Amino acid sequence: MCSVLFLQFISLRMKPASWPSNISMLAVACFYIYLTAVQKIHADEFPQNQRVPFSLPNLMSRDSLLDQAYNSGPPPLSFDYHNYDAMTAYLRAVNGVYPNLTALYSVGKSVNGKDLWVMVVSFSPYKHVLGVPNVKYVANMHGNEAVGRELMLHLIQYLVTEYPRDSYVRFLLDNTRIHIMPSMNPDGFEVAKEGVCEGGQGRYNARGYDLNRNFPDYFKQNTVRPQPETEFVKQWISKIQFVLSGNLHGGALVASYPFDNTPNSLFHSLTSTASLTPDDDVFKHLATVYASNNKRMFQGRPCKGQSGFKNGITNGAKWYPLIGGMQDYNYVSHGCMEITLEISCCKYPPASDLPRYWQENKESLLKFLGEAHRGVRGFVLDVNGEPVEGAFMKIKDRDVGFRTTRHGEFWRIILPGRHILQVRADNYEPEEIEVIIAEDRPTHVNITLGRLSRRHQNLGPPPPPSVMFPQNPDNQPASNPFGSFSNFNKFVSNVFG
Repeated sequence: MCSVLFLQFISLRMKPASWPSNISMLAVACFYIYLTAVQKIHADEFPQNQRVPFSLPNLMSRDSLLDQAYNSGPPPLSFDYHNYDAMTAYLRAVNGVYPNLTALYSVGKSVNGKDLWVMVVSFSPYKHVLGVPNVKYVANMHGNEAVGRELMLHLIQYLVTEYPRDSYVRFLLDNTRIHIMPSMNPDGFEVAKEGVCEGGQGRYNARGYDLNRNFPDYFKQNTVRPQPETEFVKQWISKIQFVLSGNLHGGALVASYPFDNTPNSLFHSLTSTASLTPDDDVFKHLATVYASNNKRMFQGRPCKGQSGFKNGITNGAKWYPLIGGMQDYNYVSHGCMEITLEISCCKYPPASDLPRYWQENKESLLKFLGEAHRGVRGFVLDVNGEPVEGAFMKIKDRDVGFRTTRHGEFWRIILPGRHILQVRADNYEPEEIEVIIAEDRPTHVNITLGRLSRRHQNLGPPPPPSVMFPQNPDNQPASNPFGSFSNFNKFVSNVFG
C-alpha cells in the first residue's frame, strides 16, 4: 500500500522544495496504515463492541518491559476527580507511555454515548496467555459513588510505575491479566456533586435505572428493563472468563459477599439472616483479605447512622437483600468470585480526602488480586490432547459450577484441603478427581476425558452452571403486601449503596 502511495507521489512531479513536508505526510499515512493493521490483527483478543485505541503490539521480552517501565515517566495524575473527558485522556496517555504493559478497550457505550472503558494491565495486555487467569475491578456503578473511580486510576498508575521496582506487582502482572473499569456509569457521575455524602443524585444511569438492580437474579425474576450499561457488561463477562472480581461502591465501610438475595427477601429483610452460597468459606476469606488490609474497615467502625460490621465483612442479604445485583450474577451465571467493596462512608467526599482513601485501600486492592492464584487450575483435554471447551465443572458438594474456556482451561478459587473435582461434558465420560489444595500456591491438574460409546452419545448437554435451591415455582417476583415497601427499598439503596 505504501509503495503504491510513493509511486503516485513521484508521478505528481511536485517541486523539490515541497518534498520534505509531503514526504512527512506520506510517512505518517503509512504509519497510520500499519497501526490499523496491528489493531486488526489483535481485534480477536477482545470481546465484540470493544474499541481499542492505536498501540503497538506486545512484542517485548520481560527485560524490555522492565527497561520501558524504568525509563518511561508516567502521565501526571492528581488526587482530583476526573470527568469523562479527563479520565479518557488519562487512560489514553497511560497506554501511550506503556504500550506493552497496557491495553485500552471499550465494552460498549452508556445511554449518552460515553465509552465504558477498560484498561488491561499485564505483561501480555493484548493477547490471552494459556493458563493465565483474568481478574477485574469495576467501579462507579453508582455514578455518585466516586471514590472507587479515582482509586482505579491510581491503581493503574501504581501497577505500571511499580512493575520494575516491586516484586509483588511484578508477580501480579507477569501472572495475571488485570482488567480495570474505572466507571460503569459515566453518565451518572457527570451529574453527581462533589461533597454530597448521601442521596441519589447521579446514582442512576441517564434513564433513571439502578444498574446494581438490573442483572438477572437467581432467586426472583427481575422484571426491570435491561439497560445498555448492564447488557454490555454481561456480554463482556460472557466472553472473558474472569476468575475474581471486585465491585467498588461507597456509602459504607464493609466488604460484602454473596448472596445479595434470598428466596424470601421481604421477610428475610426483617430477620437479617444470611443467605449463604455453597462457597461461603471462600467468599468470607476473600472479603476478609480485603478488609484485613484496610485498618478502618477491619475495625468495623460504623458510618454515621449505621451499625458496624464485625471484622469489616458481611453477607449481602444479611445486610439487606436486593434483586438483580451484579455480584450474584457473576457467581451464579459465570462462576466468577465477585464481592462488593464499600470503601467510603461518604459517597462523594471532597477531593482533598482522596489521598487518605488511596492509602487505606492500596494494600487491599493489591492483595485481593493475588487471591486469583489460590485453589486449583489446569486443562480439560480429550484422549488426543485436544481441549474440551465448555465442560461443566464443580467442586463436589458445592452446587455452583464453572466451565472450561475454548482452550480447555479452568480456574477455581478454593481453600486448602482435600476436594473432589467433578467434570462433565457432552459425549464424554464424566470424571472425578481428588485434588489437594495448598496454602501457598495453586494446584495444577490436567484432566483427560474419554469419549462415550456411540450408543451413549447425544443424551443431552451437561447441567447448567448452577443447580442450587428451588426457585420461585412460577419464576415470578414475590408479591408485595406492603405497597410502600418498594419505596423503602429505594431509600435503603440510596443510603447504603
